[in-house]
Amino acid sequence: MKKKVALVTGSAGFIGSNLVDYLLSKNFHVIGVDNFRTGKKRFIKDQINNKNFLFKKLDLTEKKKFMSLSKYNIDIVFHMAANADVSKGHLNPLTDLKFNTIMTSNVLEYIRQKKIKEIVFCSTGSVYGETKTIPTPENDKFPIQTSMYGASKLACEGLIQAYSEAYNIKSYIFRFVSILGQRYTHGHVVDFYNKLLKNKKKLNILGDGRQKKSYLHVDDCIHAILKAIYSNNRKKINIYNLGLDETITVKESAKTICEYLKLNPKFVYSGGKRGWIGDVPLIKLSTKKIRKIGWVPKNSIKKSIIDTLDYLKNNK
Repeated sequence: MKKKVALVTGSAGFIGSNLVDYLLSKNFHVIGVDNFRTGKKRFIKDQINNKNFLFKKLDLTEKKKFMSLSKYNIDIVFHMAANADVSKGHLNPLTDLKFNTIMTSNVLEYIRQKKIKEIVFCSTGSVYGETKTIPTPENDKFPIQTSMYGASKLACEGLIQAYSEAYNIKSYIFRFVSILGQRYTHGHVVDFYNKLLKNKKKLNILGDGRQKKSYLHVDDCIHAILKAIYSNNRKKINIYNLGLDETITVKESAKTICEYLKLNPKFVYSGGKRGWIGDVPLIKLSTKKIRKIGWVPKNSIKKSIIDTLDYLKNNK
């Protein structure tokens, strides 16, 4: 039986590298692409010598870079590459446009020209803005966008849907909550962990600490993606929320990290209900749709935080 060939953009990133590991374990042939802007070489070092893995260092914001991929017969594209720094989007608004929207446009043009018939895209729960519907379903009305990141991802979704309709490309769009777990490189857990290593008596927290999020383990995230792909869904465009039914406040998460480190620092808040411009104080997505096809997450939020801390501790 012929191995299925998958192209994974952002293959040296947090989610992308975990996805590469999983696909290789499931007998895929994987072509990984990354420009190491945020990806890490160490995340793919164990796979470099795998006969079913081929890595190319490419910047996909430049269309001409796709030429080096033209000779491969790719069955499915997992487009995981993106600008991952949500909080600083307002400081340089062209970053999200370039590394999210323009890059996705280039990927779609490559897919069209090569007549590839499937794309998986990692979107975000931030596209719902500050919705009043909690938990938020996939068919919720879109409010005013609150972040450059969310706006750029929503633009990507629109492009993917248009290409799907025009060129008969089957698309899977996954709107994630924040993801935790092994190889996590950015976000509040890393931030708090590093701050506490430097100052054990005080922890500065953005916002008022009452922001609520529904964090998901990277293993559960990847299992959901593959579950959807193999669900025999005949729809051309498939949109799924990924998250948990539970939430945790930033303050509760900080307490979990302090307990792990056996510390009791003073929490100092910057104030306001947002941690940064564009931050959504409450994100909780409805996951009824993905659960209907049999996906069941295995990790609680607390377990995801602890796994992340274990990874940070063992991989300084």
